[in-house]
Amino acid sequence: MFDVIIAGCGPTGAMLAAELRLHDVRVLVLEKETEPVSFVRIVGLHVRSIELMEMRGLLERILERGRQRPAGGFFAAINTPAPEGLDSAHAYLLGIPQPVIVQLLEDHAIDLGALVRRGCAVVGFEQDDDGVTVELADGEQLRSRYLVGCDGGRSTVRKLLGVGFPGEPSRTETLMGEMQVGVPQEEIAARVAEVRETDNRLSIGPAGVGAYRVVVPAAGVSDRAEPPTLDDFKRQLHTIAGTDFGVHSPRWLSRFGDATRLAERYRVGRVLLAGDAAHIHPPIGGQGLNLGVQDAFNLGWKLAAQIRGWSPETLLDTYQAERHPVAEDVLDNTRAQMELLSTEPGPQAVRRLLTELMDFDVVNRHLIEKITAIGIRYDFGAGPDLLGRRLRDIDVKQGHLYGLLHRGRGLLLDRTERLTVGGWSDRVDYLGDPTAVLDVPCVLLRPDGHVAWIGDDQQDLDDHLSRWFGKPN
Repeated sequence: MFDVIIAGCGPTGAMLAAELRLHDVRVLVLEKETEPVSFVRIVGLHVRSIELMEMRGLLERILERGRQRPAGGFFAAINTPAPEGLDSAHAYLLGIPQPVIVQLLEDHAIDLGALVRRGCAVVGFEQDDDGVTVELADGEQLRSRYLVGCDGGRSTVRKLLGVGFPGEPSRTETLMGEMQVGVPQEEIAARVAEVRETDNRLSIGPAGVGAYRVVVPAAGVSDRAEPPTLDDFKRQLHTIAGTDFGVHSPRWLSRFGDATRLAERYRVGRVLLAGDAAHIHPPIGGQGLNLGVQDAFNLGWKLAAQIRGWSPETLLDTYQAERHPVAEDVLDNTRAQMELLSTEPGPQAVRRLLTELMDFDVVNRHLIEKITAIGIRYDFGAGPDLLGRRLRDIDVKQGHLYGLLHRGRGLLLDRTERLTVGGWSDRVDYLGDPTAVLDVPCVLLRPDGHVAWIGDDQQDLDDHLSRWFGKPN
C-alpha cells in the first residue's frame, strides 16, 4: 500500500515525488519506458523554475550541468533584451540537456526515498472511498491512496479518467533536431538572417561541439508517431532557405505541432493530473517543462498535507483553482506567439507593432514576467499586491531566504518578534528579526514560496495558519 503512485517519471513526476518525500509520503513512480531518453535535447529553465530549484537546494548541482544565457528574446523570438532590474536573484535562462535535468530530479527523488520502477505501464485503475487500485500492463495490481498522472500529452491516466481535453489540434508542424553541418558558421548565420527577415520559423544555431540545432517548418501535419528523417530536414531546408547547409550525422530528430489543449479538471476524487497530462501547447517561449515542474511544486505539499492528516478541507482543491488559470494564460500566450510567427501580412504587421511596443519597459517587463512565471499572483483575497505572489530570494540574517525552505515547510518572517507559529511548529518554521529587506512587518510563506499572509496581528495570523496549514496541535 503506497500513499501516492505517480504515472510518469519525467521532470513533473520526479519533482512531485521529491516534494512528497519531503513530508515522508510513501511514493512509487511508474515509468513505462525501460531506459531514460538517450537523445540530448536542450531545454531551458526559466527564472521561476530556477528559483524553485534553489528553494530545494538543487540549483548548485544543476548549474554545474547547464549553461546560463541572458534573459530576453523569449516572446515570439522577438530579439529584445530583458529589462533592467528584473525582480529575481536569478534573472537568466539556464539551458540544460533534457536527460540531465530529468536524471537530476529523479536522483533527487530517489535520494529522498521515492521508489522508481521502469518498464511499468499503467493500463487501468479503479478508485473507491479509500484509495486507487492501479493495474499494470503485465497484470500486476498495486494499491495507493492517490494516483497522479504525469504521463504526458497522450496521458493514459487522463483518458481512463474520462476528463475532457478540449482545444485545437495541430495546424502546423515543425522539425527540430541536432546535427552536423557542412558549411562555415558565417555562411549559416548570413543565410538564416536573410530568411528570418520574412520567416521567423527557421532557426539554426550551435548546440555544443560540432553540432547545430536546426528548427525548420515541416511540409504539413503528419503522423506524430512517425519520426522525421534527415531527408525531411534537407528537403525543408531547401524549400525555406534554398540550401540544406550540408546537414549530416544527426544526434536526434523530432517534430512538434501547435496543438493546444487544457484538461477540464485537474482532479477527480483520488486521481489528479499534472504537467503535460493536464495541458499541451506549442514549445514557443520554452514554457512547457517549467509549467509542469511548477505544477508539481504547487501540488506536492498540498497532497502531502492531505495524506499526513493536517490538510484544511479545501486545500487540495486550491491546486486546480491556482494552476488551471496559469495554464490557461500559458496556452493563450503561446497561441499569440504562434500567430506572430506566421508569414502572412497581417500577423507580420502585428509583429512589427509589438516589436516597437517592447521598446517600452512596462511592455517588455510584463511579457518577460509572464513567460518566466515570476508575475504570477494567486487569488488569496483582498490585500497588498505582494499577497499571493512569490517572494524573491532575499538576504536574511541566516544567509538567503530560499536556503530556509529546503525542507518544504511554511515559514513566518517576523520583524516584530512578537508573533509565534504556536501549534503549527511541526509544519511552519519561524524566523524572528530576519533583518530582511521587507516593507511589511511580518510575512507568512507557503512551502512553495508564495506569500499567504501579511500583517502583525497574532489572531489574524492564526486564522491564516489554519487556512493553509490546518488545525494546530
